[in-house]
Order: sequence, then structure tokens, then C-alpha cells
Amino acid sequence: MKRVVLITGHYWRSNKKAGFHWLADAFHRNGSEVLFFTCSLSLLSFLRRDKRLQYDGLFQARNRLIAEEEGLWSFVWFTPWHPANLRAGILNKLSTPLFRRYGSFSLGSAESFMQSADVFIIESGPGLLLVPYLKRLRPDARFVYRVSDDLRFLRSHPVVIQAEEEYVSRFDLVSVPSTGMLKLFEGKTPHLELHLHGINKELFDADYPNPYAGTAGPNLVFVGVSHFDIDFLDRASRLFPTRNFHIIGPIDGVQDCPNVKIYGELDFLKTVPFIKHADIGLATRSYMPGAELLGDSLKIIQYTYCRLSIVAPSFISTDRPNIIFYHPGDDESIRRAMLAASTYNRSQTYRDDIKSWDELAELLEGGQHA
Repeated sequence: MKRVVLITGHYWRSNKKAGFHWLADAFHRNGSEVLFFTCSLSLLSFLRRDKRLQYDGLFQARNRLIAEEEGLWSFVWFTPWHPANLRAGILNKLSTPLFRRYGSFSLGSAESFMQSADVFIIESGPGLLLVPYLKRLRPDARFVYRVSDDLRFLRSHPVVIQAEEEYVSRFDLVSVPSTGMLKLFEGKTPHLELHLHGINKELFDADYPNPYAGTAGPNLVFVGVSHFDIDFLDRASRLFPTRNFHIIGPIDGVQDCPNVKIYGELDFLKTVPFIKHADIGLATRSYMPGAELLGDSLKIIQYTYCRLSIVAPSFISTDRPNIIFYHPGDDESIRRAMLAASTYNRSQTYRDDIKSWDELAELLEGGQHA
């Protein structure tokens, strides 16, 4: 039985299921013993008002190996400090020597599991600083760098970006989720592969009651946690008063409008019917450096699997035919994009490149090539 360690910034008991949660499920379902190791939590997290601290039981779970199910464990690595962007160049520079030592903190009771691990899958983030120690601890294990995000887009501390540059060539596989991210690593490693985000096909293939039942007019849905283009929503809801905009996620600053409904953050399973029964998916993000690479984001993959047309800002780079672009801040551009999305032939949506999480887990484990 293989032992797989997933090192991520996500918390196992989070309400929001990220890609690493689904990968852990897939490895566990396929018979591996799994450790879901949460990093980048420390006393600094309180100063930064880290939203993960709001989850019940997280603080009590710190530095404890917890059996979540038979063959699946979680561990919240809580350290005195971690490499967090201090929002000032001089502070980041001064903190670099200290933050470089992040990987030297004790792994506590998680280390016994890691000593016999067969596969380490490390997400883009501070967990990269553990690579030298883990390589010494388990030199024969398979090391996979799963690049969920561009570290520059995440505004990571420079020491984390430096660790990526220094250690990327030491991985047996560097797996990126979008064609745009391939360019970030070309020439830096011979083990680079494109693996789009997976999807739980059974969940999305199942039948659900229509959450929009009784609602007249087309329904558009946005599901996300940050960087929402509120200006787009203000303009689009005004330009199309008979269309219904459903916003799912902890989004603040949305103006009251009769055709806009805000749901807040929902459990992932509750969002699936909203996506599946929508007429149009919204990938309407505000711009940040690195946002160009989000043409194959997990949400776009989910929308595409449900054969939705997608409205997205023009700075996102993708050649998916079901994505219709608008220029942020431009009423006429938004109007054209909305009309084009409404008339898009959904049967033309190409989704053969979308894999299940089980298929992606096999790729990361080294069972086959894409």
C-alpha cells in the first residue's frame, strides 16, 4: 500500500473543497494511505486575520496527527512564524534570512508518516521550503510539484518564489494546470507536464433539483472566493435587468439590485446544482498580475464540463470557444459579450480534455502520461 503526502495551504475540514481535497479523496479511494498536511499557519496568521482560523477545531488540531478516516490523516503544521508577504519591500528583505529556515521546524508526529512516504505532492506555496529536508528524509520517494497558482499572482513572500526557482529541477514531475503556466517553467525542468484541473464527474453527472425553478429569465452564476469584478456586475445587471445574477462566495461590496442575489459561501456540494442548471457561467475576475494564466482555472473547467458559455475579461488567455470576452469597464463590450454568451451553441463545447480526479491522481503518481 502506497503512502501519499499532500502538502498544501488548505485545511482538510474547510467548507470549500479545493483541488488538493479532491486529490486526497482520489488517492484514498484508490487504496493509498494519505496524509493531508496543512502548512503556512503560524502566529503571523492571527496578525493577518487568516480566514482559515475561523474554522471550528483548526486551532485545537494544530500539530496533531488526526485520523479523519481509515487510511486518511490530517495534520495542521502550526509554527512560530511562516513566510508571509509583509507588504513592504524592506520588511520582506530583512525577513528573508529568517524565513529561509521555515523548513527546519519540527514536523512533530507527521514525520513518522513521512519517513515511509512513497509520494510527496507539494502545492505552490511555503511548503516548497520543506523540499531539502524531505529529500534527505525520504530520498527514494517520488516528488511532485503541483502548481496550483502562480506564486507571483498570490503575492507570495520573495523567499517562496526563490525556493521555487531553486528547487523546481529537483522534482520528478512538475505538473501545471494551464497552458499559460507551461511558459513559466519551460527550460527549467525536463519533467514538465500539462495536467488540467480534475473534476468529480459523478457529482456533475448526477441529477439535481433546479435551484432556479420559478425564476423567470436567464440565470448567470459566479462561484468564487476573491478578486470578483464588481464593476462588471454593476454594469451587466443594469444593462440586462431581466437576467438574474447569482453570486456564490464571500464577496463584499455588491450593490443592492433586484436581479442580483448574493448567497455567501456555500458548501461545495450545494454549489453544483447552481452550476449545472445555469445558462451562463461568470469568470468575471478583477485584474491582478498573473490573472492572464487563469484560462483553465478550476471554475472554468467546471463550467465547461457543464457545457456553459462563459463570460470572462479579455486579459485572460485561453482559446476555449465557449469563453466570450469583455473589456472591463466598457458597457458596449459587456453588452456584446452577454448577448454572444446567450446565443452560444452549448453542444459545441469541447470537454474531452477534462479528466476526473482519479485520472489526475494516477498521472501525478506516475501511472501513465497525459
